Amino acid sequence: MNTNAFALRHIGPREEDKNLMLQTIGVDSLDQLIYETIPDDIRLKNGLNLEEPMTEHEYLLHIHELSKKNKVYKTYIGLGYHPTILPAVIQRNILENPGWYTAYTPYQAEIAQGRLEALLNFQTMVIDLTGMEIANASLLDESTAAAEAMSLLFAVRDRAQKKTGINKFFVSENILPQTLSLLQTRATPIGIELVIGSEDNFDFSSEFFGAILQYPGKDGQITDIKTFISKANDAQIKVAVAADILSLVKLEAPGKFGADVVVGTTQRFGIPMGYGGPHAAYFATKEAYKRDLPGRIIGITKDTNGNRALRMALQTREQHIKRDKATSNICTAQVLLAVMASMYAVYHGANGLKFIANKVHNKTSTLANALEKLGYKQVNTSFFDTLQVKTKAKKIKKVATEKKVNLYYPDKNTVTISINETTSIRDINYLISVFAEAAKKETIVCSSIESFNNIDESIQRTSDFLTLDVFKTYHSETELMRYIKSLERKDLSLNHSMISLGSCTMKLNAASEMLPLSIYKWANIHPFVPAKQAKGYLTVLKELEDQLTEITGFAATSLQPNSGAQGEFAGLMVIKAYHESRGDHHRNICLIPSSAHGTNPASAVMAGMKVIVTKSTEEGNIDVDDLREKAELYKDNLSCLMVTYPSTHGVYESAIKEITKLIHDNGGQVYMDGANMNAQVGLTNPGNIGADVCHLNLHKTFAIPHGGGGPGVGPICVAKQLVPFLPGNPVIKTGGKKAITAISAAPYGSALACLISYGYIKMLGAEGLTESTKIAILNANYIKQRLEGNFDTLYSGERGRAAHEMIVDCRPFKANGIEVTDIAKRLMDYGFHAPTVSFPVAGTLMIEPTESESKTEIDRFCDAMISIKKEIDSVSKEDNNNVLKNAPHTLEMITANTWDLPYSREAAAFPLDYVKTNKFWPSVRRVDDAYGDRNLVCSCVPIEAYAEA
Repeated sequence: MNTNAFALRHIGPREEDKNLMLQTIGVDSLDQLIYETIPDDIRLKNGLNLEEPMTEHEYLLHIHELSKKNKVYKTYIGLGYHPTILPAVIQRNILENPGWYTAYTPYQAEIAQGRLEALLNFQTMVIDLTGMEIANASLLDESTAAAEAMSLLFAVRDRAQKKTGINKFFVSENILPQTLSLLQTRATPIGIELVIGSEDNFDFSSEFFGAILQYPGKDGQITDIKTFISKANDAQIKVAVAADILSLVKLEAPGKFGADVVVGTTQRFGIPMGYGGPHAAYFATKEAYKRDLPGRIIGITKDTNGNRALRMALQTREQHIKRDKATSNICTAQVLLAVMASMYAVYHGANGLKFIANKVHNKTSTLANALEKLGYKQVNTSFFDTLQVKTKAKKIKKVATEKKVNLYYPDKNTVTISINETTSIRDINYLISVFAEAAKKETIVCSSIESFNNIDESIQRTSDFLTLDVFKTYHSETELMRYIKSLERKDLSLNHSMISLGSCTMKLNAASEMLPLSIYKWANIHPFVPAKQAKGYLTVLKELEDQLTEITGFAATSLQPNSGAQGEFAGLMVIKAYHESRGDHHRNICLIPSSAHGTNPASAVMAGMKVIVTKSTEEGNIDVDDLREKAELYKDNLSCLMVTYPSTHGVYESAIKEITKLIHDNGGQVYMDGANMNAQVGLTNPGNIGADVCHLNLHKTFAIPHGGGGPGVGPICVAKQLVPFLPGNPVIKTGGKKAITAISAAPYGSALACLISYGYIKMLGAEGLTESTKIAILNANYIKQRLEGNFDTLYSGERGRAAHEMIVDCRPFKANGIEVTDIAKRLMDYGFHAPTVSFPVAGTLMIEPTESESKTEIDRFCDAMISIKKEIDSVSKEDNNNVLKNAPHTLEMITANTWDLPYSREAAAFPLDYVKTNKFWPSVRRVDDAYGDRNLVCSCVPIEAYAEA
């Protein structure tokens, strides 16, 4: 056994296991299986051109050496990103803990109560600090959240505004530059006209439906949002406020002034800057707008026994249900980061946050006083943490750079300085010395930090926040460690068992890929530092772009989109820009197969396109005749086709090259959804198939962990003609020569998370990546064969093979009174997370084992499924009191004094022998989604209040 080979550790089945699996499937070799699975005309003729793989030890040495190329200066740039202190108890027990970072999105609520509670804490924290009525469980970044706020306010215009076509949206000139860029990206396609100006000069005209303010402004000045919002409300103009969350500890909540939406980032709550992300944004609004709220909402409901339980609420408004009518294409959150931020609030509590915020403000004020004594003009009259100094920026920059200090220089006569949680009195004195040297004066030394208040009295906070017990109880490390562990035990993650979710690719997130995230010189780089301070990052990101470009067979890659859905949107916007560069502004028709992910039509609508749905055949493939008919019918206005490959039905469609040619012949471009890229790497690729752009889910194929529902990274890879239009950034130059405006806030999106995929590719190399794809296909076909006779596979390829996933049909079991949901809940009793339920076909399970799962684990899963089939066979439609309908079974049920069910406790809790050795107990019984939606509660409330409801 080659103990140096990372592939040996990443790939589950051993050599002897592979042979047994191949025998079960009925093929002589792995190559024969691949031949029978993938159409020959799309197979790559040559292997991937990548460097030889590194061992794990070599890689960790390599990544440490690269980190030394990053220069960590004292950074006071601000603009939405700040150095922070991540409490070690949170770093060790959440960020570095696979029990938290390998969990899936909490669609199966009964085995996700821990994460759901942490997210409910997050929502409560946001609601308290913003003064709003409802909040979601996080968004991708502040700028995306601001764009979603604009879209929400556009959607909830009153009838008269919609009838008269009111479409103007006021943007304060004090907005963060990256947010302005993203607002520009999102406004034009849906018909919103942005008007940028000063709040002081705004006339509150009836031509406007909404406005957005920055609180405090990008330069640190806190404007009178109270008066502005009051006037806007009188004029029927709805207002969004982008607010710094730490400043809200000292500033009155915008909700108290009548704001309609409040957004921002929680990065300041202990999350490393990571060269731009990932960080959890927040989004809070009025309950009246709950049906238009983007992203996920965690709500309180009850389980079968009437006990309090949590789950994701109001899912019918999301894209997987509403598709092109969805409120947003956002299908993920930043759960892991939201959990960390919420724990920061739990650990510090209201008093701790007040101490931190006061410390930041007082140090800022101390610096302001010293600078004024040195003769500098500080122009902010009301500020929290940022000073605006009018001086010759060039002189300051020269000295600051020499002293390894990063400030922000918005123009040649202005310097801004943003103080943060990590700033010490020594740092303040060092900053003073920079300005003293630039002024050629003797420096001023501050021996202590005095108490100041440079915030206008009318907007100082008077309302309480974080008053519930959860924010008052866990302030010692011992207590917080135990609280985190108590929540972790309620969640089933990959460190417990296989999570075989089709389309979600829950593979191993190797420890060696994750370790670099905690390295100081990777975690503490601001996204807007000069390039020469980020040489380590730029080396990694450029190489990762090149690796992904090679793997996809395209010409270039952008890492900026920070989720798969944002990758979809970015790809479509690049296609749109390409058409417009050729004068084809009228090309706005997007063809989408009926089996596509719900995000596809939602993204197309966001990009200003009209969705035309094409049919699927009975075999689950694209109906080529219907596609041809529609492509020719709309050829004058055809923009693109969105296609998933292998198909969402788990099949390599043999007509794919004919399909892509058909679109090109009619003037369109082909967008390929990268959700199923795990079935392509090293064997075929989007460029070879004939696509023009694809997004990749790095949190699927390339090993970034799902984190309980985020972070994700969704880069786009493009053909040569689309390269000029790759997205840019207003602060740091990125993208193509004709770059579209920003897709996410940071130049390279969630750069810190990209280290994981970089390591995955570096350690697997070309051969390991290709072998991973082959074994993913082997594992899927092995499951298909083992389940044969018990579960019918709905779709297969022309030679009877599945791709890397398959759909098993559970609809026949309705004859026994059993629904697919009953099977999903019963799997919990066997220690497994259910496969994907009822997507893309209602009443089915979509199973994807990935290459990381061993034959032993796959056999356990198959044994569980076959055992469940026997249980189904033993019940009738008239019998509702059975082991499936009552699943999952909790420890409370099994240990209760009374047991009046018509089956044994052992059958309920330990249906197979292997369960006894590693039992996972769901913490609640089956949740009542309908009750929770009818009685929507999305924040922590005292138990008494819940009982009264």
